[in-house]
Amino acid sequence: MDFRLTEEQIMFRQAVVEFVRREIEPFAQEWDQTGEYPLHLFRRLGELGWLGVHLPTEYGGAGMGYVALAILFEELGRASAGVTMGLYCHAVLALTPIALFGNEVQKERYLGPGIKGERIGAFGMTEASAGSDLAAIRTRAVRDGEGYLLNGSKLFCTNSPFSDFVVLSAFTTPDQGIKGISLFILDRGTPGFSVGRRIPMVGMRPGQTAEVVLQDCRVPATALLGEENVGFYRALQSLTLGRIVGAAFATGLARAAFEASLAYAKERQQFGQPIGRFQAIQHKLADMDTAIQAARLLTYKAAWLADQGEPHIKEASQAKLHASETCTRITEQALQIHGAYGYVMESPVQRFYRDTKVLEIGEGTSEILRNVIAHQLGL
Repeated sequence: MDFRLTEEQIMFRQAVVEFVRREIEPFAQEWDQTGEYPLHLFRRLGELGWLGVHLPTEYGGAGMGYVALAILFEELGRASAGVTMGLYCHAVLALTPIALFGNEVQKERYLGPGIKGERIGAFGMTEASAGSDLAAIRTRAVRDGEGYLLNGSKLFCTNSPFSDFVVLSAFTTPDQGIKGISLFILDRGTPGFSVGRRIPMVGMRPGQTAEVVLQDCRVPATALLGEENVGFYRALQSLTLGRIVGAAFATGLARAAFEASLAYAKERQQFGQPIGRFQAIQHKLADMDTAIQAARLLTYKAAWLADQGEPHIKEASQAKLHASETCTRITEQALQIHGAYGYVMESPVQRFYRDTKVLEIGEGTSEILRNVIAHQLGL
């Protein structure tokens, strides 16, 4: 087996590392404290072609595939989880389904500008009554002349306070259950489309999340993404790919907590020696590094399978499950290693600790992922 990255992927990783050290890391703590999203990063990453690193070159993407996308989001996640959340929702959840299922008009209108960072996307699936149970959505899209009339709402819609468009789900044929769900692309400013108040979060503070409300929102038939009544399966396909990136995201955040802990253990003196000399601390750090290496291997395996066009539902679920739970354990241990200093607001460790838990919830909870894995095992 060859576990080496290609020369192109190695060079790409180095470019991303240099970018985040220069343009994200120095400001991550400030953005967390203010809760403001650095919107200029969409344009900066767009100029580099990174928002579409996995997307077709004819629309401005780099065509490098999902391993490259995992590399990008691991390094972004290490620098700032809150900033990464906004980029993830745009590049992965909003742009990817348009690339996979959109027609040429939709790709020209949304995909090209989205890859350039000129138009920002959001993704709406969750509702007050529908989280893991996607079939419980209440949003309806009723045929109305040449278009559709949408009514309903979406909760926890990240990027919606500043996005230019939202990819969202709605029932077009409710009596068919999950087989009656479709996807739509809605532009900001469409009559009947509104964004509610921003929802404050414990972590991921720069990421801006709000409720999207649709009240007699009339859209043309061209707003339908792909075919009618296949939206549930399209959404699941997008979420499966998103879980690979979510795993990379979690791996990066876990690395940040580990690296901070390793440096602290070498510097912090207690009882006449660095605390890293104590076996209790050594074992924590050894376990942290081992778990991170396993998370990365699971993530890259799933990404590689996706690039090869091979089945990857189980592998993507395993990667996201292991990486997100690993991230939670590692950030908790990082705070323990830092002691009281890790608990003060000026320490980045408290930010890592607050940011991590949502990664076990979004894009498939740990419980749902275990169900998916069990189903893939034939159970």
